[in-house]
Amino acid sequence: MKIIIAPDSFKGCMSARQAAEAMEHGVHHVLPDAECVLVPMADGGEGTVQSLVDATGGTLLEATVTGPLGTPVHAQYGMLGDGCTAVIEMAAASGIGYVDETTRDPRITTTYGVGELILDALDHGATAFILGLGGSATNDGGAGMAQALGAHLLDAQGNELSFGGAALAGLAAIDVSDLDSQIAAANIRLASDVTNPLTGPQGTSSVFGPQKGADASMVAELDAALHHYASIVARDLGRDVETVPGAGAAGGLGAGFLAFTGARMQSGVSLVVEATGLKTLAAGADWCFTGEGGIDSQTQYGKTPIGVARALKEAAPHCPVVAFAGNVGSGVEELYSQGIDAVFGIVPGPQNLRQALACGAENLERCAANVTRLIACTRGMTSRA
Repeated sequence: MKIIIAPDSFKGCMSARQAAEAMEHGVHHVLPDAECVLVPMADGGEGTVQSLVDATGGTLLEATVTGPLGTPVHAQYGMLGDGCTAVIEMAAASGIGYVDETTRDPRITTTYGVGELILDALDHGATAFILGLGGSATNDGGAGMAQALGAHLLDAQGNELSFGGAALAGLAAIDVSDLDSQIAAANIRLASDVTNPLTGPQGTSSVFGPQKGADASMVAELDAALHHYASIVARDLGRDVETVPGAGAAGGLGAGFLAFTGARMQSGVSLVVEATGLKTLAAGADWCFTGEGGIDSQTQYGKTPIGVARALKEAAPHCPVVAFAGNVGSGVEELYSQGIDAVFGIVPGPQNLRQALACGAENLERCAANVTRLIACTRGMTSRA
């Protein structure tokens, strides 16, 4: 029997690799001869680097870069097993975790460190990139990232703009003559399920700015600055990025990549499915186990379990997909017509959150073993006692 084991992380409890290993132990407790193919997954958000490094036999690298407040931070990124694809979570350099209630200010935070991570990866031989856009502390439209890569964002006096989204109101010209030459040739894919445009009522400032500390006046200031920025990008670079779905991801970093590179947007989980070769690995699979910390009706909107299920149904149409979760919320019935065949909660009885997190791997292993025992019984297979 061949079982594909492709979970996301169980946030705060297990990485995707640890979750996959717990499931594998549960399967082998019942069917020691079962072929388990472990494919740690993610959806482009937190944990994407670790999952793809684990799934492809890659390596983790670290660089000291400029954080969102302009001070040095230590950031990790991954080089996949192919040796030429770097996977970067923008939050590693410019994430919300680097600011607090007293320091967060989307008018001044920068994505400069994201550009520095890209440069470091280029120095390590990267020719392709997967960028996870999420968890940002920034609202600068990717201007800082572009500056790190060599673009010049100039004011009316010909001086380089300072960091932050508010400074974009003073942008007079963009000069890309010094943009790193390797960027044009790089294959850059942006992992994000955000569809917000750069500006307007559904734009990045209006929708995500308040989460980063922006009050109503700041939102208006930042939205106007990004509108001006987009107009200069259109005039000097010939690219209209203001209304493109996804341009508003990560404080407009999506727009920055679309403006200064040949990047293309892609659903986070579909990108990870592609990078891990999940469909190829799934050929001939008898069962698939997936899961993450919580599963509910929202899972259908680009979360890992539904992405895995859809990929499995394409590669192995008759392969049942079982999803495991620490918390099963309302509306899971909506998933049963979209590729997931069953959902199991792994918590065996009353437990507080601290207990559930501490026993997560044990609970997942036990639940996977019980499901495997049921599979063995229905197929008349001999299982361990």
